[in-house]
Amino acid sequence: MVFIHDTQLALEAAVDLVNTSPETSSEGVDGLVELADLHRFLDERPYTGRLQRDADELASLRSIRPRLRAFWTVERDGSVPLVNAMLRDGHALPQLVAHDGFEQWHIHATDDEVPLATRILVETAMAFVDVIRADEYDRVQVCSADDCESVFIDYSRNKSKRYCDTGNCGNRMNVNAYRRRKAEESD
Repeated sequence: MVFIHDTQLALEAAVDLVNTSPETSSEGVDGLVELADLHRFLDERPYTGRLQRDADELASLRSIRPRLRAFWTVERDGSVPLVNAMLRDGHALPQLVAHDGFEQWHIHATDDEVPLATRILVETAMAFVDVIRADEYDRVQVCSADDCESVFIDYSRNKSKRYCDTGNCGNRMNVNAYRRRKAEESD
């Protein structure tokens, strides 16, 4: 594992949330419109603490996607102001905690009663602290497919992943490359 468990969970949740945006969705549609979309996201990426699961919480999660997406638009040093702003805005106070569902000590940097969107911003910022300090920012990637802007974190051992997991981008691009090679061979 490249990152510790809670860091990886926060990164994966940020990726999933960013990829619900129409700008990054493999289908180009907003994946976070209805309350059912919010429920699906929270079922797939469970969070501890207060969950409203209502229209206000849906709107707040939709509103933080651009802030999270910004991590994929900058280099490592450019992400530091993003991290610091999220920690400052969320009044982060990191503390070690242990609770149900986690076998190890991990960090909570906000109170469980803070709104979910704020907790996500702070958890994402804390995860990016680990990414930055480990000098692993080159794992923060945007899909290399010609027609996809989805984001991902490359967990591969040799940092060679080029395509997201949201669509069939890798397979589609490999088929396109194969067809181009065959066309060139037949010419």
